[in-house]
Amino acid sequence: MKIICIGRNYADHIKELDNERPDEPVIFLKPDTAVLQKQLPFVIPEFSNDVHHEVEVLVKISKVGKYIDKKFAHKYYDEVGLGIDFTARDLQSKL
Repeated sequence: MKIICIGRNYADHIKELDNERPDEPVIFLKPDTAVLQKQLPFVIPEFSNDVHHEVEVLVKISKVGKYIDKKFAHKYYDEVGLGIDFTARDLQSKL
């Protein structure tokens, strides 16, 4: 599994965090261990005092493609859902 994320694409959140809005989307990866498996609890880490949560839109891409016309995009994914992203803001601000 590969987890590809797009950041700094929501104007209100960019403003809230006092970030600059990039000309291009910020793309980054997360390890597959970032997905909490069923029946396991989420534990707030002891090394952070400022853990925030955000609702995210998730799309499971089921086919590999390149330069896909918008009218065919629906053929390249098979699941859409919601997830929660937890971020240690105190650590993130040091990056």
